[in-house]
Amino acid sequence: MKAVIQCGGKGTRLRPYTLVLPKPLMPVGAKPVLELLLMWLRQNGIRDVYITTGYLGNLIQGFCGDGRQWDLRIKYIEESEPLGTIGALSLMRDELDERFLVINGDVLTDLNLRAFVGCHRKHAADLTIATARRTIRMDFGIIEDADGTVVRFCEKPNLTHVVSMGVYCMEPTVLHHIPSGVPFGFDNMMSCMLDQGLSVRIFPHNGIWLDIGRVEDFQKAQELAWDDVAPTFESAPLVLDTPVTVEERRTLEIVTTG
Repeated sequence: MKAVIQCGGKGTRLRPYTLVLPKPLMPVGAKPVLELLLMWLRQNGIRDVYITTGYLGNLIQGFCGDGRQWDLRIKYIEESEPLGTIGALSLMRDELDERFLVINGDVLTDLNLRAFVGCHRKHAADLTIATARRTIRMDFGIIEDADGTVVRFCEKPNLTHVVSMGVYCMEPTVLHHIPSGVPFGFDNMMSCMLDQGLSVRIFPHNGIWLDIGRVEDFQKAQELAWDDVAPTFESAPLVLDTPVTVEERRTLEIVTTG
């Protein structure tokens, strides 16, 4: 399979560090996060990788080269203008002619790609989203009312949501929903696909997932032993019967690069 790594973002959540380094080259232990991501892909059997670049893209190309040091074949797609979180795929319509992966360039995970792709294929989905659960503590008291009468009050509750990990398996038909030459977000594409009744599924992952664009996750990543090899892959079921429900559509938080 081919994999697309999206590295065009400015990494605003990690400033001031990303004023001099693109976010995918931020160090985790002794290696940049992008190198750990490339190693993870190769360990999962991926050979062909496209890297989308924009902000400080010359540094990314200079570091990764053609990918031979990881036994990969890397090609670069440059965004002359920012195209949003998914718009750069419109520049690769000819290359992405079969099932492919899309991964945010700030992700560290032990997701089992074979199980992930197997689930996508099993259910003949157009798009499958790797998901995790995140608990968020609200800073406010939550009020539920019925016609203005308070029926329930909860002080600063912990809310658990299904969130996107920034790892996707897509069919080439998905590209039909991405316009050319204009910024287009993953949320825009999701709305188009769901409105048209296309098959969008989730693949729940219970192992490691860190979005190093978030300061908390970036600091946590430093505590893990990534220097030599990625953590052992979590075993995952090959078949999961988990379509996106209306409730999950409401609570699905699309995690994008900064």
